[in-house]
Amino acid sequence: MKLSKEFLNGFIIFLGIGIYFLLMEVLGLSNYYILRIFNVLIIIYGLNRTIKSNLSEGKKGYISNLVSTGLTGFVGIVLGIIGLALYVYFRGGATYLDKLSHAFLFGGKPSVAEYCFGLMIEGIASVLIVVFINMQYWRTKNAFRDDDEKSDFKK
Repeated sequence: MKLSKEFLNGFIIFLGIGIYFLLMEVLGLSNYYILRIFNVLIIIYGLNRTIKSNLSEGKKGYISNLVSTGLTGFVGIVLGIIGLALYVYFRGGATYLDKLSHAFLFGGKPSVAEYCFGLMIEGIASVLIVVFINMQYWRTKNAFRDDDEKSDFKK
């Protein structure tokens, strides 16, 4: 069974972010918010893998690559949120959640579900931004053709 490149690269994003945050926690660096920003490099890596794979398969339509990279990012975020929820419950649930930084949310004492939902909204927003930036980067390299966008959807 062959997995789609979107799922495979989304899984790579999930693994990369998971390992990055676990490493930060083991090293005692998880309280430094600025270090959390570097997870965007992992997302960029996964999205670039998808675009490169599409280009090597001859899929050069802008819209089809936009959808493909968006799906890759979405898979990575959803898997990451599921992994975070399982990790929080494994570490003690709400008591462990009290130790995590609440910089992502608007305050209060969120439940695990509320915390994960807030991070999911933030993750989707950041992935969309990175997808559009990444697509513009590849567009400046003339990797996409603007004519016959629909041809990629017929394949």
